[in-house]
Amino acid sequence: MSRQMGDNHRRFLQTMMVNGIIDEHGARALYQYCCETHHTQYAPDKLDEFIDTINSRLQPMFMQIRKGMSEDNGQQYYALVNMAETDITRMSSDYADNELELFRKTMDLIVGSENGKASSTDILNTTDSMTTKKLKKSETEHLLSRLVHDKWLSEKRGEYTLSTRCIIEMEPYIRTMYQDQFKECHICRNIAFQCQICENPTCGIKIHNPCVARYFKGRSEPRCPACDDFWPHEIPAHMRSPSSQQVSINRTVSTGITSSPTRRSEMARESRSTLVGLWSCLK
Repeated sequence: MSRQMGDNHRRFLQTMMVNGIIDEHGARALYQYCCETHHTQYAPDKLDEFIDTINSRLQPMFMQIRKGMSEDNGQQYYALVNMAETDITRMSSDYADNELELFRKTMDLIVGSENGKASSTDILNTTDSMTTKKLKKSETEHLLSRLVHDKWLSEKRGEYTLSTRCIIEMEPYIRTMYQDQFKECHICRNIAFQCQICENPTCGIKIHNPCVARYFKGRSEPRCPACDDFWPHEIPAHMRSPSSQQVSINRTVSTGITSSPTRRSEMARESRSTLVGLWSCLK
């Protein structure tokens, strides 16, 4: 496939700029839509090669569409990430200093926990030790809602986890800042927070729940792949939830690629602040 950037690539990138992250089902549907709309060859098994073409244009701007797995359901996602910055300062234009401090403290709680989660109560309690301007309870709750909305955190029944987008984009930061705390999944070798742990004290490997489901599927007596001890945990059913992004993607791609400065300005405000300069790829 040609490495030349076409309108089909630009339409795909435009959608990524607005959404930030899309699941594999949505990415494949978007890929097909872009190729068919611009009357270019569509090869169902060439999505990653198609994205490589876009990444070749993004590389000078230290951006990349990167693939990663959801710890929740094992589904693959594609995220537009900033490689020029490797820490939380990339969020500085969207969040105030005290908001960034609370996010760091939330990450500390999540990474340091055994189950990869932090309760809203524990997060609220960290505000007492803030060195920047202390956030009120209502401000903290509003910030957590924003972090979930912006896809940095996920929330379920009052417990917060690092979102798929956060793990994909912050991986270098996590590996550097928490090198003595995080572990990799023994199966997929990606960072593991929500996982099962081998109970053998001399082993202690971690395996993502979706990786557990895949690895032990059909095995009558599950045993640790590292130490061969019996695996005592419940084996979760391997399920993939249907895409929830199709409506959003269809609404975005239907707008087409516009050269209108007003429309571009509107979409830039909707996109993440780190995407400044990417409009040149849409020309």
